[in-house]
Amino acid sequence: MPLREHVGFAGDAAKLAGHLFLPDNAGPDDTAQAPGVVVAGTWTSVKEQMADRYAEELARRGFAALSFDFTGYGESGGEPRDVESPEAKVHDLRAAADFLTGHPAVSQAQIGALGVCAGAMYVSALAAQDPRVGSLALVAPWLHDRRIREDNYGGPEGVEAKKAAAAEARRRYEETGEVAYVPVVSGSDPDAAMPFDIDFYLNPRRGGIPRWPNRFAVMAWTGWLDFDAIAIAPKVTAPVLLVHSEDAAIPDGARRFHDGLTGPRHFLWTDGTQFDFYDQPSQVGFAADAAAEHFARTL
Repeated sequence: MPLREHVGFAGDAAKLAGHLFLPDNAGPDDTAQAPGVVVAGTWTSVKEQMADRYAEELARRGFAALSFDFTGYGESGGEPRDVESPEAKVHDLRAAADFLTGHPAVSQAQIGALGVCAGAMYVSALAAQDPRVGSLALVAPWLHDRRIREDNYGGPEGVEAKKAAAAEARRRYEETGEVAYVPVVSGSDPDAAMPFDIDFYLNPRRGGIPRWPNRFAVMAWTGWLDFDAIAIAPKVTAPVLLVHSEDAAIPDGARRFHDGLTGPRHFLWTDGTQFDFYDQPSQVGFAADAAAEHFARTL
C-alpha cells in the first residue's frame, strides 16, 4: 500500500497543503527513492476530489506523487477563497515542483506532471516554462483557445457578458472586499459556472464532498476565458501523453493541442465521459496505467 504524508510548503502568496503519496519501498528515511510526479485536478477542485486518487494510483505504480490544494482552496491558505486563476495556479505548481524536487524520497532532478481536465492546461503552462518538468500526462484534458471558449460560452456575446460580470465583481471586491460567488455546478442557476446537474459534483459519494464549497468567484471569469492553452503547445518540448475520449470534454481542443506540440507526443483514445475520468475505476485505472508507463519511459 502507498504511504501518504500530509505536507505543507510555501507558495508565492500562502502556505499550501498537500498529500505526498510514496511507494511502500520509499520514504524520507529510506535509501530507496522514486521518480516524482506533481498532480493537478480540474478547475475549482480540492485535492480529495480527483488529484489524490491519481497520486495514489501513481504511487502504487512506483512513483512519488504530490497532490495539493491551490492557493485559496481546501486546506491551503490564501485570500480571497475559491478564485480560479490560471496564472496563480501555474505559480503554485512551480512551488510544488520546488517541494517535490527537494524531497529526499524523490530520485531525480526532473519530475513528471499529470493534469486532469483543466489541470492539463496548468501543468502544460508549467512545462513550457520550467525545464525541471521532464514529462507530461494529460487526462481528459480541457484545452481551450478563443474559438473553443466561444463555442462553449455562448459565442462572442456570451464571453463578453461573462467578462463584464467579472469586471463588476472585481470592482466590487476592490472597493468592499466582498467576493461575488455563483455555484460551480447547478442545474437550476443559469449563472452557475457549469449550469447543469452533474452527478460527480453533486453526489456526496463522488465529488460533492464537504471540503469543496461549490462556489466560483465571478471575478475569475476573465482570467479563465483569456487563458489560451492551444498557444502553449509549441512551447512544450517535454514528452506528452494525452488520454481522452470522444465522449469527454472538447476532444477537438486536445487534438489541436496535440498537433501543436513540438516534442514527442502520444495520444491514447478510450471510452468514457469526462466525469468518468475523475473517479471511475475503469477510466482512472486505464489512465494511471498509461501515465505510469509513459513516465517510466520518459523520466
